[in-house]
Amino acid sequence: MASQVLRRALGSRSSQILSSTTTAAAAPNYSLLASAARAFSSATTPITATLFPGDGIGPEIAESVKQVFKAAEVPIEWEEHYVGTEIDPRTQSFLTWESLESVRQNRVGLKGPMATPIGKGHRSLNLTLRKELNLYANVRPCNSLPGYKTRYDDVNLITIRENTEGEYSGLEHQVVRGVVESLKIITRQASLRVAEYAFHYAKAHGRERVSAIHKANIMQKTDGLFLKCCREVAEKYPEITYEEVVIDNCCMMLVKNPAFFDVLVMPNLYGDIISDLCAGLVGGLGLTPSCNIGEGGIALAEAVHGSAPDIAGKNLANPTALLLSAVSMLRHLELNDKADKIQDAILNTIAGGKYRTADLGGTSSTTDFTKAICDHL
Repeated sequence: MASQVLRRALGSRSSQILSSTTTAAAAPNYSLLASAARAFSSATTPITATLFPGDGIGPEIAESVKQVFKAAEVPIEWEEHYVGTEIDPRTQSFLTWESLESVRQNRVGLKGPMATPIGKGHRSLNLTLRKELNLYANVRPCNSLPGYKTRYDDVNLITIRENTEGEYSGLEHQVVRGVVESLKIITRQASLRVAEYAFHYAKAHGRERVSAIHKANIMQKTDGLFLKCCREVAEKYPEITYEEVVIDNCCMMLVKNPAFFDVLVMPNLYGDIISDLCAGLVGGLGLTPSCNIGEGGIALAEAVHGSAPDIAGKNLANPTALLLSAVSMLRHLELNDKADKIQDAILNTIAGGKYRTADLGGTSSTTDFTKAICDHL
């Protein structure tokens, strides 16, 4: 039963491919995108997907995904791209233009953790991907895993984060010495787009409530515009309960009882904070899948935890987050039988308790944990 609840939250069939060409004046053409996904799943030739193994433990957990996919006979061919050692002037980051073009062409990809040096003047690798590929919505299911006990039971919520603007627009400058100004950008188009996605996601997954998270009592114009757009979209979905919650109150409510919430939609910075908070409710970022949705049908699934350089190369990393993110990628492609099979193998391995990595309280290596999942297949 718990496995079925988690599968429902992680998405199924066309509801996980709800990327769109939303504009301020038009709703997404979901049926067109669903047809495109069905074309993927019915193809007789393997599907090519871009793979960014990433940094630190990234290559190790990416190898786990490749092994599990091979054991499950998933018809995926990986086109691997690595972070460069020099900044590409076309992207202003260590990601090359060719790697971005790979995602644009393949329309689907999987990304391991990527580290950007802090304070070095380099453009964030994750921000580069979101901006250049217009990955406007980050979808992160947060669910209790069967057999893995945390402080909370039966957590089952979804965070949907606007991914392209807000405080992460990168518009900062020094006004005078000792005074730095950062601009928060909120637009009607981006707000309508992510709100439309959140409500359609809720409807497609049988969710009952959408909560818009904000601080409009202080940032009346920026967050006020975001809420105005959410209200506008909410009117088209009378079957979905809509509410607005101030972010600080939201944090308190989540810690008191996560069951207060169902689907949460919010601007960029709030989403970054709340999604990590929610991951902590169920055991941490190492257990939480994530999928970025872009216009035109692009989906880039990713593990959102860090690159953990301290354990890189030591065969200690937990590949669960990247594996569950890969499951989301398969659902995007409507390879649901393969997704169910792999997801059940992951959950059964963790629930069994015999094979768990150190972060889950066990002593298994990455290799042993991966082999146990393959054995369940």
